[in-house]
Amino acid sequence: MARKEEAEPKKKQNRLKWEVAEELHLQDDLAKGGDELSVREAGKIGGQMVRKLVKKGKEAMTKKE
Repeated sequence: MARKEEAEPKKKQNRLKWEVAEELHLQDDLAKGGDELSVREAGKIGGQMVRKLVKKGKEAMTKKE
């Protein structure tokens, strides 16, 4: 059962990665296994993912208050 609990965050992270790649029009390069992404493109995806996660975290903290 622990494996299923570990897999869920990975699935959500993967969905977020694809969502961001689509917004940046990089999904085709990501679909090729990521080998076609430049360091700059991969950084853009990662940076946007962090921004979205921080925003969601702030929203969650606001709701708790």
